[in-house]
Amino acid sequence: MSLLSFSSVLQLSLLLYLLASFPTTNGEQLILVNNCNESLWPGVLGGAGHSTPKDGGFLLGCGEEVVIDVPDKWSGRIWGRQGCSFDNDGKGSCDTGDCSGLLRCQGTGGTPPATMVEMTLGSSTSPLHFYDVSLVDGFNLPVSMAPVGGGIGCGVASCEVDLNICCPSALEVKSNGKIVGCKSACLAMQSAKYCCTGDYANPKTCKPTLFAHLFKAICPKAYSYAFDDSSSLNKCRASRYVITFCPPK
Repeated sequence: MSLLSFSSVLQLSLLLYLLASFPTTNGEQLILVNNCNESLWPGVLGGAGHSTPKDGGFLLGCGEEVVIDVPDKWSGRIWGRQGCSFDNDGKGSCDTGDCSGLLRCQGTGGTPPATMVEMTLGSSTSPLHFYDVSLVDGFNLPVSMAPVGGGIGCGVASCEVDLNICCPSALEVKSNGKIVGCKSACLAMQSAKYCCTGDYANPKTCKPTLFAHLFKAICPKAYSYAFDDSSSLNKCRASRYVITFCPPK
């Protein structure tokens, strides 16, 4: 074999190796990690027009992690469910974040209070990914979302503190005498003023409540109410993100 032909074969082999090293599908990976001292049942809900991976729910044991592949431009939300019990048909209930008594939420959202991780991983008008941790639906578990390996301009969305410890009595949700969730002011008061609806459906008339101020002071990297300032919204462009339940402080 001539030197030229050997060089060409070597270059072709290197090219094939590099091509094989790249993912064959477009999209991103979400790595869900359970750092809590108990089992959780994450719930997943795709936004309007988007698929719902993993049939919307599954068991994630203490110390376990699972990788979810989502398509490019995927939008949706993820939350943790606590204290769940399901039969062989996948029917039962959860203390917090329950989705119509189903193991596989299959397009059903979680019942508040529940800490929500929300994301839009690109759109037709922007390649940027947007993500946040929201307490608008109340709180049940500490959680964070961050790009793997970091990135320019990329931040961490999180509420790393257990708000149940300092939840005002009017907002407490209990199970077997234990506080398992902290309601939002909207859920507790059921009024337009606290829910930012009706005449209060704009940032001029809907102001943060005392409870929202409390949430924000303890978890400054999370949305505390519907019209919270945009500093809680993170922008990034990464191929992999890690979502950690009970992240280390």
